[in-house]
Amino acid sequence: MNRKSNTLGLATLMLLLCGLVAACGDTGASTTNTAPTGGAVSGTTTTAAATNAGAATTAAGTTTGTTAAAGAATTAAAAGAATTAAAAGQTGNVVAGVSKNFSGKQLRIITANHPWNEGIKKVLPQFEQASGMKITVENYFEDQLSQKLQIGLTSGSSGADVFMFRPLQEGKLFANNGWLNDLSAKAQGASEWNWSDFQDAARSTVTFDNKVYGIPIVTEREIVYYRKDLFEQAGLKAPTTLEELTEAAKKLTDPAKGQYGLVMRGQRSPAVTQFSSFLYSSGGTWTTSDGKSALGTPEALSAYKLYGDLLKNYGPQGTLNMSWPQAVAIFQQGKAAMWIDADSLYTNVLDPAKSIIADKVGYAQFPAGKAGSKPYNITSWALGMNAASGNQDAAWEFIRWATSAPVVMQLQQSGLPGARSTVWNSPDGLKGFPEEYAKVAQSSAKAGVGFDRPPVVNVGEARDIVGNPIVISIQGGDVAGAVKEADQKFNAFLDKDKNAKS
Repeated sequence: MNRKSNTLGLATLMLLLCGLVAACGDTGASTTNTAPTGGAVSGTTTTAAATNAGAATTAAGTTTGTTAAAGAATTAAAAGAATTAAAAGQTGNVVAGVSKNFSGKQLRIITANHPWNEGIKKVLPQFEQASGMKITVENYFEDQLSQKLQIGLTSGSSGADVFMFRPLQEGKLFANNGWLNDLSAKAQGASEWNWSDFQDAARSTVTFDNKVYGIPIVTEREIVYYRKDLFEQAGLKAPTTLEELTEAAKKLTDPAKGQYGLVMRGQRSPAVTQFSSFLYSSGGTWTTSDGKSALGTPEALSAYKLYGDLLKNYGPQGTLNMSWPQAVAIFQQGKAAMWIDADSLYTNVLDPAKSIIADKVGYAQFPAGKAGSKPYNITSWALGMNAASGNQDAAWEFIRWATSAPVVMQLQQSGLPGARSTVWNSPDGLKGFPEEYAKVAQSSAKAGVGFDRPPVVNVGEARDIVGNPIVISIQGGDVAGAVKEADQKFNAFLDKDKNAKS
């Protein structure tokens, strides 16, 4: 059994802290320290920051927007179907087609402390002016957001009209409880807005029981980050198959020099999402068509063994303690030839202040296994509508605008990966990314699978169950035995989770 100790050290911890993504955009207004209130104040944006349960809450900033009557009125029917132009190249007018039928309405939007929130706030005044609506935006850290939403939604509160949510983490929970409005008719009926323009995998992430419960706003895929200089020196090309990946990792591992072939997540729960692409590309999946565990298949066993062998044989010390921040720190320090993780994290390796290999990074699509290259391509964040909202038509007008092609184009040009195919297929839509990265993201999206973890209600429990064989494999233990046990536990879990509401 090969157990590796955690030896990240002070330098790694410093890089880790620097590598964490912080959403800190310009709100365009003065900032005061104030406690957030539950009331809806016209045109205000409140940022609340809190630690876990029972901790003090601080608020950072109030932004006052301007609302004016402007833009041509449209008919009530157009409010649901009219759109900003679907052509991805049109970026000049982000409010073309916005309806004034809801002028005077007030909407409360709750978002995550995320770059999407910062980006949408920059164009929100234009929407307020064109629509005549008054928008209040509150944003919170991820865990705080989920907790706040569940408390409000459980009470049947209609205070929030629209909110950001993570479809794969809490989507089924929200849908099963009736908290999310079914958007199928609105999405599929807005022909010019064009629901079919959203990537297939991204749409599948927000669709439960054939009903659309959210509109994708942020997507991500699993890719290979690699050291172009090390590959060139070794006479290697970026791996296109899992066999080539293994050979490259082996060839580029030299512990005596402090160099390892690759680094990936090794913590039980966090590793599940990155393991998923190995599972899919090996021909496996989480569940069968009739809702039973699919972990007991030869394909799943093969994927578990491969993931563990790669980290056990060619990974750095401390793998079992690594989620993405610890793993990227190793890559930033030049101690790993490859890092396999979400493409949304790419800015962490390009900043020279954080990464000593910033000018040496290449990108590659996830390597093909027996089933081909099947990385996940997921909607990491979506906009949902509160089923208890009394402003559902006005809320849809906001959602339709915020996810229209021109708005998605503008946000994507700032480096935020959206879900619209026309934007990805437009040269203008790729301007916010490194050229090689953009090509890899495009090809990965076409091959991608719409979930990176078991699509269940109680995601945390499921991740612990299916993640345990990963740990056993990295440790060099009885993988077959661990997979058999996980298969039995996962089957029992699925039986009780199917209609769960908590």
